Amino acid sequence: MADKSDEEGKGGFLDKVKDFIQDIGEKIEETVGFGKPTADVTDTHIPKINLERADIVIDVLIKNPNPIPIPLIDINYLIESDGRKLISGLIPDAGTIHAHGSETVKIPVCLIYDDIKNTYEDIQPGSIIPYKVKVDLIVDVPVLGRITIPLEKTGEIPIPFKPEIDIDKIRFDKFSFEETVATLHLKLGNKNDFDLGLNDLDYEVWLCGVSIGGAELEKSANIEKNGFCYVDVPITFRPKDCGSALWDMIRGKGTGYSMKGNINVDTPFGAMKLPISKEGGTTKLKKNKEDGEEEEDDDEE
Repeated sequence: MADKSDEEGKGGFLDKVKDFIQDIGEKIEETVGFGKPTADVTDTHIPKINLERADIVIDVLIKNPNPIPIPLIDINYLIESDGRKLISGLIPDAGTIHAHGSETVKIPVCLIYDDIKNTYEDIQPGSIIPYKVKVDLIVDVPVLGRITIPLEKTGEIPIPFKPEIDIDKIRFDKFSFEETVATLHLKLGNKNDFDLGLNDLDYEVWLCGVSIGGAELEKSANIEKNGFCYVDVPITFRPKDCGSALWDMIRGKGTGYSMKGNINVDTPFGAMKLPISKEGGTTKLKKNKEDGEEEEDDDEE
């Protein structure tokens, strides 16, 4: 009986100690004013996007109501689409939130498109996919201990498709053996599910394997989603460097060409620099009638 009484006494003593510590903690919390921090995903933006990757930055605003700084121990993040994981990660020791202050913590995430397309075959280039960002903030608050703050944010992200380009026609504006000025009548195709706002382009052109030069040009045009547009761009070259390719074109024969370059476009998701290229294309000369009307030759494919 004595042993049982001793055990009950020890248990009662420990319970009293626990109650005392809890009571002291509650009084300290009431006196000093400790409270749970709050957080919110204020923004997600895409500072860089191209055919290979998308860099996403998640802005999280954290407010600390406490009179002392609190450490942000870990940040766990997950980006998923229709319940399928795209990427996840952990950021340890993410900083400190100042007393009675707020901090915007930026979480950088990089989506590699090849990884996504290799994992989920139904996600195709040119499409727009929904995404959900899940963030768990783990903070350490005196008296309260470690607290996990869960956050979510939804949005959309594109999987860009490379634009298509063709030289529809070439028109000579000024011809001489030393210097010829011509206009390339380009057809730009957009197979994305979003519009492309063309700002400028750079390009180089080859006729039958011979470079006839290139240029950088500011040019504005809107290429609607799953549509195309025509753009005229100038080029200056020396015909005597082109060999027989130019003379075939003048005689009305189709001439093989290649073209490479880049276009800078605006999209609903931010600015993009996208490559353009065409290998093994065929084009013809656009001839002018004496009355000023243009005679259209058929393209050879």
